Amino acid sequence: MAPRSFARLSAAISLRADNKPTRLRRRQPVNNLSPDTDTDTDTDTDTDTDTDKAFLRQAIRLAVTSVHNGGGPFGAVIVINGEVVASAGNQVTLNCDPTAHAEVEAIRMAARALGDPHLPDATLYASCEPCPMCLAAAHWAHIPRIVFAAPQETANQAGFADGNIAEQLYGQTHPVRPQRLGLCQIDVEDPAAPFTAWHLKHDRQAY
Repeated sequence: MAPRSFARLSAAISLRADNKPTRLRRRQPVNNLSPDTDTDTDTDTDTDTDTDKAFLRQAIRLAVTSVHNGGGPFGAVIVINGEVVASAGNQVTLNCDPTAHAEVEAIRMAARALGDPHLPDATLYASCEPCPMCLAAAHWAHIPRIVFAAPQETANQAGFADGNIAEQLYGQTHPVRPQRLGLCQIDVEDPAAPFTAWHLKHDRQAY
């Protein structure tokens, strides 16, 4: 599918906490998803690291809220030019949809809000390392950068194991982190909070 016009994306409205519309400024499209791609994002600076941590904390809070609302212990936030354009919790049990992971839900919301299936200027923040399905969704959305808090091993210990999927895909028992997707982990306080909330919820619906 051909990319939508510059004017259409420029006119897209981002979602802000104060509900005031902010027009997005599109950067040069990113066609190469390798770690060497210049995405105008320098993660080595303290400012960017602090920004990343702030959005990761938001994703973690979403994951905890998702648990309290009857969903799974995962949250995701999509950011473009410093603005949150979509955020979601895990909706698998709430929607009876096995594909309704937080990352996929956020990607769907962002694409609809912007009127474009491609998000080459976006960063995806996830409370936990994305599963292979969510990584594939990010790839198809042309998202060049994914930042997560808790590693997949934490999810495995909580009962959310996708090692069998990774084994089918990569021929290995343990998940392999595809470097071409710009995947990186950043340490924040209490990344396992969503899983703690999950275990403390006695009426949780396992899946």
